[in-house]
Amino acid sequence: MFLGIDHLVIAVPDPDPAAAQLERELGLEATGGGRHDALGTFNRLVWLGDSYLELIGVFDRALAERSWIGEPTVRALDAGGGLATWAIATDALDRDTSALRAIGADFDDPIPGERLRPDGQVVRWNLAAPRRLGPADPPFLIEHDPASAEWTPADRAARAERRHPIGGPVRLETLELPIDDVNATTQRFARTLGLRFRPSLAGGGARDADVGGQVVRLRPRRRGSPTPATSPAIHLVVSGPVERRMADLLGCRWIVRPTG
Repeated sequence: MFLGIDHLVIAVPDPDPAAAQLERELGLEATGGGRHDALGTFNRLVWLGDSYLELIGVFDRALAERSWIGEPTVRALDAGGGLATWAIATDALDRDTSALRAIGADFDDPIPGERLRPDGQVVRWNLAAPRRLGPADPPFLIEHDPASAEWTPADRAARAERRHPIGGPVRLETLELPIDDVNATTQRFARTLGLRFRPSLAGGGARDADVGGQVVRLRPRRRGSPTPATSPAIHLVVSGPVERRMADLLGCRWIVRPTG
């Protein structure tokens, strides 16, 4: 079963300065991260409850170009950085993958993954990815190991109450993707993920689909418009009395608002 948007993979030249910029300009604090030694990439994480932002960089380009996550990361970096791909969390990866293949999805077989943290602890997961990943392509599926670092019940409970410098816990509300052909992409997402889109209250020809308690929005890309019109938009909500913020950083538009 799909649980929600798991994380957004944001390609940056160096995760440390990117993390500092997010904290300075949006009040979002990054913690942890590590290296994918077999994939050529390294990262910092910004936790948003059980969702997170993955600020990902490349330490070995040749290795990254041959790896499932490194290849879209390199492509995104070559295009100036920004959203490389994203993931949906599931608690039944094998069953979901089989069901989606039955309706025409092109997911590869599930594979294990791990990340070594600087403190020596290992984070483990299993995932299944479609043949091509990209900011406007269907995402990959991931199932975390609840016995590994970061995903024990105690870890999850602690970060549910984590307060960011902006003034409170922060949650991912909506991922908004600029799309050249919204109708064709909604059909592809339905065929690949079984998602069902509806006209969005945002208007402008956008369409929304629920993923757990979050929303994926496809909106028509406006050619010839300033950069924000062609960049993914990440909508976040803060549990606390904070002012609405908007910024264009790391190849994305960020909209942060208080709950309610």
